Amino acid sequence: MNNSLSFRLASVLGLGMVLLSFWLVLPSPAWATTNHVLLFVLEGVNNEAIEAHDMPILKKMAKEGAAKLDAQSVSPPLTVPAMATLLTGEPVARHRVNADWETYDFSRSFLRSPTLFDYLDLAGGVDTALFIMDERFYQLSRPEIYVDLQTCGKSKPQCNPGTVVGYIDDYLTKVVSQGGYGFRLFEVPGLLVMHVPAPMDAALKRGWDSPAYSKALSATDKAIGDVLALYSRHEVLDKTMVIVTGLNGQGSGANGQKNGSLGTTNLGMSVPWIAWGANIKSGHRIVAPVSIMDTGATVMEALGLETHTEWESKALNEIFIKTPERKTTGNESFAR
Repeated sequence: MNNSLSFRLASVLGLGMVLLSFWLVLPSPAWATTNHVLLFVLEGVNNEAIEAHDMPILKKMAKEGAAKLDAQSVSPPLTVPAMATLLTGEPVARHRVNADWETYDFSRSFLRSPTLFDYLDLAGGVDTALFIMDERFYQLSRPEIYVDLQTCGKSKPQCNPGTVVGYIDDYLTKVVSQGGYGFRLFEVPGLLVMHVPAPMDAALKRGWDSPAYSKALSATDKAIGDVLALYSRHEVLDKTMVIVTGLNGQGSGANGQKNGSLGTTNLGMSVPWIAWGANIKSGHRIVAPVSIMDTGATVMEALGLETHTEWESKALNEIFIKTPERKTTGNESFAR
């Protein structure tokens, strides 16, 4: 057997083991305590894209978890304003991250509104790990000791979903090591966010009906499965709630060229919102209207945390098997 064939066989077997591990570690409703949240934020993906392409992981999660397959993003569904809404729990008019933020400006200050990361630290001392693939998101997360930010962005052509999975693998290995990560974090963080814009990037370059777009969807699906396998390897998947949502849906038309006065694409506002894992109902279709703005409050609720804020994010309580046990540091009382 030549070396090339041996390498291909090893690659196939390796992928098979990852997927097999994913299928075998499905959380049971008996494991109701949620200590960790995994949040995957996609771009250029809606329910139609999931159904029409090779995305077995997401299809399985949508079927076996709690899902709203036509959740709503912001209007228009621009990437940076949508991410700001997801993180702040506020509409664009309130957090003021508008279309101008689509162009990165070094002179611009950080997002002023508090984010989910701030609330997690305030209410429970919960740390966040943030893995982004867009340098424009720098200004959405102020430098704080409770947020570990790593970027593999558009300025690095070698970056793809698999590269970011490698970053996460390295990060988790360091976190659980004896020395910890950054000399302060010694366990898997309460919230880990992975941003995956690969489908959108492929569509803008090659078109929505291109093989490149289809390939990017498959790579995104595989990356999600690979991260779940990492959590399984570190023995925390059974206490992890997973959320998959998006900033914008699949665009219309055969090409992905930019058009319009704002330099936007024909993007859809409809995005998936899928919850799966610890304390999540199986096979549940969410009845209430869902906005990506509701993601933050749902993460807080899942972890049993409460903050007295003015955000408009609302917890999607119907997805939980049982009401999460309330935890607190007592820091919330200042606002009462």
